[in-house]
Amino acid sequence: MSVWPAWDLRQTGHSAVNWFNVRLAFADGAGVDVLAVVSEGCVSVEEVHARPPLSLVDLTELADWIEGPLFERCAGGAETEPRGIAASSNGPRRARPAWPRGGEGRRLVAEEYRAAQREGVDPVLAVMCATGHSRRRSLRLIAQARDAGHLAPRHAKR
Repeated sequence: MSVWPAWDLRQTGHSAVNWFNVRLAFADGAGVDVLAVVSEGCVSVEEVHARPPLSLVDLTELADWIEGPLFERCAGGAETEPRGIAASSNGPRRARPAWPRGGEGRRLVAEEYRAAQREGVDPVLAVMCATGHSRRRSLRLIAQARDAGHLAPRHAKR
């Protein structure tokens, strides 16, 4: 993880607002660039660019991943060059959860899809959250599960 200052905003009579660029690089080649604000002991995420897209679960955990290193950086003073900060003790994280390939993956996609239908939520979004893939890739996985016979055909053939 690399953290470096983007800019500082100081107001008379108020505490400083510090903006930082944060870059996370994962062992699987995934990467996340974040523009974060540290003000009055709080971290706010202003902008996120992730390759591949983050799952919703990972997006909710993003602030926790960067909070400690950002506060360390604020305490250490501002430098102009990126400075690497050791990752958390939880070890390396993947940008998306591991998902089985082939028949097993198609079966799990079908299970997620049907479970979401039973719960009355968007089944495509449920598959996106489970796999960590984009909407387009998730629709492709659902179509493959249909083709494999794990889901009913989309339209009745006449």
